[in-house]
Amino acid sequence: MTLTREQMARRVARELQDGFYVNLGIGIPTLVANYIPEGMQVMLQSENGLLGMGPFPTEAELDADMINAGKQTVTALPGASIFSSAESFAMIRGGHIDLTVLGAFEVDVQGNIASWMVPGKLIKGMGGSMDLVAGADNIIVTMTHCSKDGQSKLLSECSLPLTGAGCIRRVLTDLAYLEIIDGAFHLKERAPGVSVEEIAEKTAGKLVIPDHVPEMTFA
Repeated sequence: MTLTREQMARRVARELQDGFYVNLGIGIPTLVANYIPEGMQVMLQSENGLLGMGPFPTEAELDADMINAGKQTVTALPGASIFSSAESFAMIRGGHIDLTVLGAFEVDVQGNIASWMVPGKLIKGMGGSMDLVAGADNIIVTMTHCSKDGQSKLLSECSLPLTGAGCIRRVLTDLAYLEIIDGAFHLKERAPGVSVEEIAEKTAGKLVIPDHVPEMTFA
């Protein structure tokens, strides 16, 4: 069974550490805000100018003026700061973000990422992703393992325009958690009920499989 969006967010949340400053990209990454472990102090940063972003609001908490970079309404935690996008990008470019979580169209065995455009399709722009992959050392990509037509998105070489080169080391898909080491995807965990054989079949880039691949747990 493939992971749900919520399960993917919960798995990423395990990578958080107390005191981290974290930037969450649009889509699945934004859900991580709902799964920060209780008692852990994490400051979520949004490139439109918010540090201290909280979970998505309830109907009673909703404020149309409080949004993240994806124009979704969010909440602000006690101690949050609001500032210009120029200051926000100075944080990112200066390497002050401890963890970045991004979506992607493609990732390859060299750690390249394509996440901002598909030729011939309408795009809104590249957003802040190019700055994020250039300014952060600790990045997790969340994505579906295959496209809607069943083509692998974990490749030997990205076919789409790159967002960044050689910058990705960890990938969480709806099938597996993998690390990129020495020009190959290394399978570390698999989704509950998903076989190693299915993951191998749906991974186009070189895949290294250890003798034992544990299933993710969501107790």
